[in-house]
Amino acid sequence: MLSGLPLAELALLLVAGVALDLLLGEARRWHPLVGFGRLANAIEARFNRAGGRLARGALAWVLAVLPPVLAAACLAWVLPDAGTMLLHAFLLYFALGLRSLREHTIPIFRALRAGQLDEARRLTGRIVSRDTRDASTSDLAKAGAESLLENGNDAVFGTLFWFLVAGGPGALLFRLANTLDAMWGYRSERFNLFGRAAARIDDVLNFVPARLTALSYVLLAPRGGHARAWRCWRAQAPAWSSPNAGPVMASGAGALGIALGGAARYDGVVEQRPPLGLGRDAVPVDVLRAWRLVLGTTLLWLGAVCILALLMWGAGHA
Repeated sequence: MLSGLPLAELALLLVAGVALDLLLGEARRWHPLVGFGRLANAIEARFNRAGGRLARGALAWVLAVLPPVLAAACLAWVLPDAGTMLLHAFLLYFALGLRSLREHTIPIFRALRAGQLDEARRLTGRIVSRDTRDASTSDLAKAGAESLLENGNDAVFGTLFWFLVAGGPGALLFRLANTLDAMWGYRSERFNLFGRAAARIDDVLNFVPARLTALSYVLLAPRGGHARAWRCWRAQAPAWSSPNAGPVMASGAGALGIALGGAARYDGVVEQRPPLGLGRDAVPVDVLRAWRLVLGTTLLWLGAVCILALLMWGAGHA
């Protein structure tokens, strides 16, 4: 492991980081990602100028991401053992977004179940970029389920994967890169060239985690859904614009047995997106089902890592 930590310690830290996230949630004040967002905005305002935007965007990414990641790696190197362990655990905690996903999506399910359509539109509009002002119940359920399935990788499993590879600095690298992709990775006049490096780096970092997430959705599909999730992944993912969101969302929709993708309104214009999944239209309870699938994926891999660590520990003491 690039972190230099044995697997047994990484397994304990994974459990600790997830437990902290579920117990505490996002920091309400002084959240590091809020400060990073302000820094990224300042860097973008300074570097995103006409001429040389592609190179400027790459340099801006380096200036935004590498200093905090290298600082974290240096701290992990020089701190005493107990301090290093705490640093890794808290970096994982700050990079994870499992409880945040629940806090942003389950209220949508509850509002829809209670028939509070305006409230559900408001809540959904906070987590998606599509227009929700005139969205129907099914539209909102679809948007909530899509957001959960995609962020099961972006906010949770990708972070866990890179933590296993490179410890706390690896989790921090992934989360900061993902944040810059969300801020800069648009195909608009302003960001098409400047944000291209951020988008491509995020694609590279997500390539393996996204496919492991998609595989997890296949494995955890309800009875009869495993083959459907696999078929949807293989057949539908190539048509999706994102090379990593496609496998994750197609597999997840297939696992849940619902039809996602399709029409969505952005800035007043209806966009026809490729289909995802197979089955009926989304209903409110599918938001809850998508959350349970994401949570199950997290627990599946935590369990797998812990079992592997125990087996290796047992083999070493046999």
